[in-house]
Amino acid sequence: MADQPLLSRLDLNLLVALDALLTERSVTRAAERLHLSQPALSASLARLRTHFNDPILARRGNTYELTPLALRLTEHTAIALDAARRVFESQATWTPHDSTREFSIYGSDYGFVTIGAAVSRVAARTAPGVSFRFVLHNQSIVDDAATSLRSADAMVIPHGYLTDLPYEDLFRDRWVIVASETNEAVADGLSMELLTDAHWVFTYRSRSAFTSAGRQLQMLGLEPTVDAVVESFLALSTFVRGTDRLGIVQSALAPSIERLGGLRILEPPFDATPTTNALWWHPVHDRDPEHAWMRQVFLEAAAEVQSAIDAGERFTEPLAPASVNP
Repeated sequence: MADQPLLSRLDLNLLVALDALLTERSVTRAAERLHLSQPALSASLARLRTHFNDPILARRGNTYELTPLALRLTEHTAIALDAARRVFESQATWTPHDSTREFSIYGSDYGFVTIGAAVSRVAARTAPGVSFRFVLHNQSIVDDAATSLRSADAMVIPHGYLTDLPYEDLFRDRWVIVASETNEAVADGLSMELLTDAHWVFTYRSRSAFTSAGRQLQMLGLEPTVDAVVESFLALSTFVRGTDRLGIVQSALAPSIERLGGLRILEPPFDATPTTNALWWHPVHDRDPEHAWMRQVFLEAAAEVQSAIDAGERFTEPLAPASVNP
């Protein structure tokens, strides 16, 4: 312990400089970003090089590249800087109406057009200054959710992908089949034999990234012929329209897909297990009153979304207010 530098001896402003340098990979651009003079930031870089005993930025011709150590520091620096911000932005008393906090939420485009849009509307009723940043997740973010959620507020994702993290169930949805109106094979409905012979467009298809419906098809013994994999539920329909392909999406998206024209929504010929969407977060946020308020907003919005799904309503229209017990 005696050989480790004490935190009190470190200048935490260097963390801000390090983050800018790692992001911009240029002293000039990093200085502009921080509204500092180039000599001032060069001095910070010199101190960082001394601290880490590493160049951080290495010249390659007319450009600079991050050293191997700098590459490893990139993710840690972003997490540390965000954690520091959260510490100093915390308030002894907090009221939603006066807050200007931005909440960052990971999810899919399906999650954003359903619960995300509803959350934004619900929050605006009592917290006009609060904003939400909805960020598309990817396989690496989901696979290492415990780390990803240290620097974000939450993730909207169905059960079956995350464990050992706190969560709140939000709403349930069912699966439907998307087909082109020009696909004569589905004119009389669907059968398991037709699904077996069909070509498909899937959303997510790997060992750890998949949809429960796609996995269920395989468990039923159907090995689909997949022509395309697209990591977007909304974009899937454009790969189906005008072809003999099939796709499978959540029923909440059906109205939006039908409005595109040239597509039809069909019920699957098997008992597709419904999906339960949930809000997940890191335990570090458990006692944060602002985060607790955000979770309650999600629950209130989820009641509206569930009501709209049950009624088959369109998500482009405002959802009717719904009450939720705390």
